[in-house]
Amino acid sequence: MSEHIGSCQSRAELMDSWSRAAREYGLDYVSLAAAPTAQDKLLGPLVRETTLPADFCREFDRFEFLRHCPTVTHISRSIMHNAWTIGPDGSAPTFDCPPEFSALMLKYRLITGILFSMNSVDGSRFVVRYDGDRSPLAMPEINELSMLSIQAFDVFDRLRRTAGNSNVLSARELEVVRWTSQGKTSLEIGQILSLSDHTVNAYMTNAIRKLDCVNRTQLVAKAIRMKIIN
Repeated sequence: MSEHIGSCQSRAELMDSWSRAAREYGLDYVSLAAAPTAQDKLLGPLVRETTLPADFCREFDRFEFLRHCPTVTHISRSIMHNAWTIGPDGSAPTFDCPPEFSALMLKYRLITGILFSMNSVDGSRFVVRYDGDRSPLAMPEINELSMLSIQAFDVFDRLRRTAGNSNVLSARELEVVRWTSQGKTSLEIGQILSLSDHTVNAYMTNAIRKLDCVNRTQLVAKAIRMKIIN
């Protein structure tokens, strides 16, 4: 599987190969996100690629569960991997969290997870996360997943840095900018995309930052000029 990952020419192709490799370890989902900080409240704006169910991500952000995620404090002080489990019945998570948090994980059968920190060649920090319905990972499996993550992230980073303008923004950010260009408010966009207006504003803020703009009007004008949107 590693040879397929190394030859991927698009992010969609990469995620397909990466997901299939992860399933060989009993891990159903793969996520790649910008490294969260203590100031971040929502997961959605940080995610670059994920195979997690969209409904899970929406519920996770609706309750702002990122503040209870054990990975946030871990990556701020260590570059080592971080593994966790909530137990098959959700009653004994290996980290402090409210019952609603473990209940959500259990609802989507995200029983066991592991996260690896990654650094881009341009200095950007990312995290690779795996989730699945399986027993805790053994150390040999963790070591193999670490190598898999490094290889896959290297491909992602290459594709990210060499991508055309249309890939500057994430899919969600692009949707938000497109609807904004059509005169929709954050509340209206949220209703269209089944997101809160707070989440829409977070995507908008990310897009403004990425395109080095100061407001929505400038963002839309620049996106059109760069042919990111029509």
